[in-house]
Amino acid sequence: MPGGDSASAGGKTGVRIVVVGDRGTGKSSLIAAAATESFSENVSPVLPPTRLPADFFPDRVPITIIDTSANLESRGKLNEELKRADVIVLTYACDFPLTLTRLSSFWLQEFRRLELKVPVIVVGCKVDLRDDNQPISLEQIMGPIMQQYREIETCIECSAVTLMQVPDVFYYAQKAVLHPTAPLFDQDTQALQPRCIRALRRIFILFDSDMDGALNDAELNDFQVKCFDAPLQPAEIVGVRRVVQEKKKEGVNDLGLTLDGFLFLHSLFIDKGRLETTWAVLRKFGYGIDLKLRDDFLPAPLKHAPDQSIELTIEAVEFVRRVFRLYDTNNHGALRPAELDELFSTAPENPWDEAPYKDATERTTQGNLTLKGFLSEWALMTMLDPRGSLANLLYIGYGGNPASALHVTRRRSVDRKKQQTERNVFHCLVFGPKNAGKSTLLNSFIGRPFSESHEPTAGERYAVNVVDQPGGNKKTLILREIPEDGVKKFLSNKESLSSSDVAVFVYDSSDEYSWKKSNELLVEVARHGEESGYGVPSLIIAAKDDLDPHPRSVQNSVRVCQELGIGASIPVSSKLGDMNNVFCRILSAAEHPHLNIPETVAGREHKQFRQLFNHSLLFMSVGAAFAVVGMAALRAYGGRRNSSR
Repeated sequence: MPGGDSASAGGKTGVRIVVVGDRGTGKSSLIAAAATESFSENVSPVLPPTRLPADFFPDRVPITIIDTSANLESRGKLNEELKRADVIVLTYACDFPLTLTRLSSFWLQEFRRLELKVPVIVVGCKVDLRDDNQPISLEQIMGPIMQQYREIETCIECSAVTLMQVPDVFYYAQKAVLHPTAPLFDQDTQALQPRCIRALRRIFILFDSDMDGALNDAELNDFQVKCFDAPLQPAEIVGVRRVVQEKKKEGVNDLGLTLDGFLFLHSLFIDKGRLETTWAVLRKFGYGIDLKLRDDFLPAPLKHAPDQSIELTIEAVEFVRRVFRLYDTNNHGALRPAELDELFSTAPENPWDEAPYKDATERTTQGNLTLKGFLSEWALMTMLDPRGSLANLLYIGYGGNPASALHVTRRRSVDRKKQQTERNVFHCLVFGPKNAGKSTLLNSFIGRPFSESHEPTAGERYAVNVVDQPGGNKKTLILREIPEDGVKKFLSNKESLSSSDVAVFVYDSSDEYSWKKSNELLVEVARHGEESGYGVPSLIIAAKDDLDPHPRSVQNSVRVCQELGIGASIPVSSKLGDMNNVFCRILSAAEHPHLNIPETVAGREHKQFRQLFNHSLLFMSVGAAFAVVGMAALRAYGGRRNSSR
């Protein structure tokens, strides 16, 4: 399995190397020797940026080398250069032990103080001047330092005078950027990084065509051709198997190379310094430095109008259903946490372990994810992060055309004109004052039991579920809770309502203040919709219907609904489980985008003025048309009279 020369640079178009170290350690001489392939006694104290051409090293990526001064007055400029570096070459003088001590006592600490996240190559210059009577092992010196500072990628000694290992310094520096160790290998545990294992497992499964858990000779050869454009000879396949079997017996069986063996091979490459081989494989399948699929491998439809959204296509939804059935090994209709982890074992991580996906969907009392919950998580992820959703589809084995997995919906403004929608996933904003019952409404939607204790929502929260409609239709509804103190920030964006299909305003029916605050929010959101042109159907929900309703709130809600031209408020009680079919009613409002859009007094007056203005323009245009016709007729009549004379 050769690698090296065919490894991609991962889209990197250049490498910026910054050379630092104490005065007199040989920084400028090192750079000059690399660029000219010769030694000069007369070198400037600080060289201008030096460029090594793309063909200088096999990866064919140009290098820019930045020389620096260690003077205190140049410290500001030095720090600026360090922050722009892709990799740092840190020098010491082999004939001056104090400069070696300064590596850990000053320089490496300074890099951490600046919070630099780049690899470091430690270079001992002037090795030709070292005292031969005091032989020192580089491993002995640098071993403890490298243990403490894991950012050190490698150490090397060189001589600008004899040109010994001078090109190697910048080769290793470039390699540390293009083929870094840290994402692949954990130096502390001496094992492959978890993300590296997950990526290689996915690649292994892609080539295990017969799904028997091993790569036979033909599958191994397909892998080699795909990654390195060259087939393996029979003797090479035998050699690969022999090497693995000698070191890891379970790496090979009667069927071929197992996943353990495949991972072992890559550990072996890394151990022997052939990281470019593993990176060539990973990059062939679209992985970047973070071991996630690069954007150029994800043809997600990112460009669309603000009032459009993105959904999974029917093909992708059917794939997701099949995956669910495949991993639901006990056929209980729900995935256990272990089954879900196994499903995403070929992804960088389980994408639903963190907010906003965690606790956003329906689960069983045992905490297992139902099919509804599974489909809902995909719908939510596709709406919020289309590219991430597509990536995860590919991670778990989606074999169709990636461009066919996602669908951009029709504009909501067009839906409103046509008075219907083709959307399958609907986005509902949930507004309301504190303690109104917003979180309880969301919990009820995803089947969480009612709780007397109240924990205020710190930020925005989502709840998503599949809603069964009369006639057997199923649509997905996403509820997005906007905390009261987050409304102002939310509405500061002109297009904040553009991606929403419906808004609900929740208030505590037993609390007059709660109603007043909810009403204020309703008017504020309605006004924003009128000003931005993205008004949405709105509903009022009178929560806590099990408590005595406040009479004035009831009267006022009826009046406000009539004034704004929206439906009457919907009483619900999560405590009693009486939800009054509220989620179907929300969905129905979303599916009829031309109804229940609130109109404020100012909005109504503006609309009437616009209609009057348009009528005036119409009358003026009709009058002008008549005048033109009249003039034409008069001229025709005059022409006929003249011709008859």
